[in-house]
Amino acid sequence: MGWIIFAIAAWAIGWGSNTWLARQPATGLVRLAMPIVFGLTLIAIWEGVVRGFGISAVLLPAPSVIATTFVQSTAILWEDFVQTVIKGALSGYIIGCGSAFLMAILIDRSDFLRRGLLPVGNFVAALPVVGMAPILVMWFGFDWQSKAAVVVVMVFFPVLVNTVQGLQASSAMQRDLMHTYAASPATSLLKLRLPMAMPFIFNGLKIATTLALIGAIVAEFFGSPIRGMGFRISTSVGQLALDLVWAEIVVAALAGSAAYGGVALIERAVTFWHPSQRART
Repeated sequence: MGWIIFAIAAWAIGWGSNTWLARQPATGLVRLAMPIVFGLTLIAIWEGVVRGFGISAVLLPAPSVIATTFVQSTAILWEDFVQTVIKGALSGYIIGCGSAFLMAILIDRSDFLRRGLLPVGNFVAALPVVGMAPILVMWFGFDWQSKAAVVVVMVFFPVLVNTVQGLQASSAMQRDLMHTYAASPATSLLKLRLPMAMPFIFNGLKIATTLALIGAIVAEFFGSPIRGMGFRISTSVGQLALDLVWAEIVVAALAGSAAYGGVALIERAVTFWHPSQRART
């Protein structure tokens, strides 16, 4: 009963704190404090409910148990992080986004590629990762190269479509003005079209950050060496070690949030002139 009372009290305190914060001026500290208070409230309620109702750790471990496993398994978690995020997701992200950007430049200069490749790209982007991953694992082997290949396929077309759309964002009047100044196609691309396309490009890059991590983890379910986040999750579920599974999920969530936040910070620095960024500041 004490833990249930703890959960109810945590909910009441969190609700009251966030209600008070919502009435304060929207400063940077307040915007940071609200999600932190909300997250801590959910964790406290989770702890109280699990312990108050005696839920088995096999079904749902308490946050304190997950934290203990996290601390005790840092070596394993770091090895899995390097294998999945650094080798698989990051390498595939760089290759996929870089090649998509270069292909978008070519498509922008060719009506044939625009009309032929983009529909195919939309079709490939709709393919489920669980169908592509086994094939790519058989092609590229069981190490990180196959995971990077899955990530490349997943991130390539979202970035491609957004970049192509962004390159067409400039108006006819702006392009005519560059033509009046006798600007070459390369100058128009660098001075007008790429800056106008940056919000679209960063939108694709932010979408690709989450897709890259998901693709790398899911691909490891279909074959990997004895390390990696997907491998650890699948084997730990079979061993009923749900605390380690949740620890891996925490690492994946932190890595995905950090990657998305890093891209968002770069976007804010590059597209400071855009109305969406000025509205935030």
